[in-house]
Amino acid sequence: MTAVAPVVSVALASYNGGRFIAEQLASILAQTRRPDEVVVSDGGSTDDTVRVARGVLERDGEGVRWQILADGSRLNVRENFQRAIAATHGDLIALSDQDDVWRPDRLSRTVTRFDEPGVMLASSDARLIDAAGVAMPLTLFGALGVGARELEQLGSRHAFALLIRRNLVTGATVMFRRELLRAAEPFPQDWVHDEWLAIVAAAVGRLAVDPQPLIDYRQHGENTIGVTAPTLRYRVQRMVESRGTRYQVLAARSVELSARLDQLGAPLVWRALARRKASFENVRAGYDPRRFRRILPALRELRSGSYQRLSSQGSLDIARDLVQRP
Repeated sequence: MTAVAPVVSVALASYNGGRFIAEQLASILAQTRRPDEVVVSDGGSTDDTVRVARGVLERDGEGVRWQILADGSRLNVRENFQRAIAATHGDLIALSDQDDVWRPDRLSRTVTRFDEPGVMLASSDARLIDAAGVAMPLTLFGALGVGARELEQLGSRHAFALLIRRNLVTGATVMFRRELLRAAEPFPQDWVHDEWLAIVAAAVGRLAVDPQPLIDYRQHGENTIGVTAPTLRYRVQRMVESRGTRYQVLAARSVELSARLDQLGAPLVWRALARRKASFENVRAGYDPRRFRRILPALRELRSGSYQRLSSQGSLDIARDLVQRP
């Protein structure tokens, strides 16, 4: 019996993207495996984004089911993507930013990854380009400092242990099964949509990762969420910046994750790791504003292995915790 091809939807979130959205929609509609559906959710644009998007879809969208959701509501990134996703009907849902450009085989290549057992979400590397479309020196994984070992782990059944430290999945490269929504919805307020989908997918199934850049990921200085190369200057700035509310947010996120995994009945090993992460981030959130008072509790967490297993930069993060301003 011939397998039925999955229905593929594209969920695109837009906001004041009139400069770039025509090129992105054109690349989506020119895929070698065309999408069956395109949903554009606009988060309250004040430029010509909606008009431009409608023009492209009316001209080039023959045979593709499409709709534009634009009622003037001002939505943040998570809300905008959540609305776009909720309006789709496909078995597989590909996320799209408004200002990127897809390689012609992005959909066809990614769809095949879901033939692999247990894959709930697939992502890839991306070529970084500037506002004019000129390639930048690094790819997305290069800018994030993702090495071969992390790539291998991200595509294995142990991805959860990696993602609980730091997110390595960028929404612009993501495609996921509709079944994932049953576990991921509602999206928590403290999480960005892509990192939440990725870590839930890793908890209830597995991820597939393509090391090849399948999109051009545009960096133009106005990205709502962009990427910053981990230069020495950037690392030093992160080291000495104010603690602010960062650790309170990390603690709240960790508690939300732990509660959701318990609710889902996720594997015990991941539930235990999520509880440990929540405990660790609560300890960090409670560090004394006075630097010398942070030393002993930070060393206790280091000896317990929490920094090594649960912090984004591993044991190096203890230095940041000790020197950051209150």
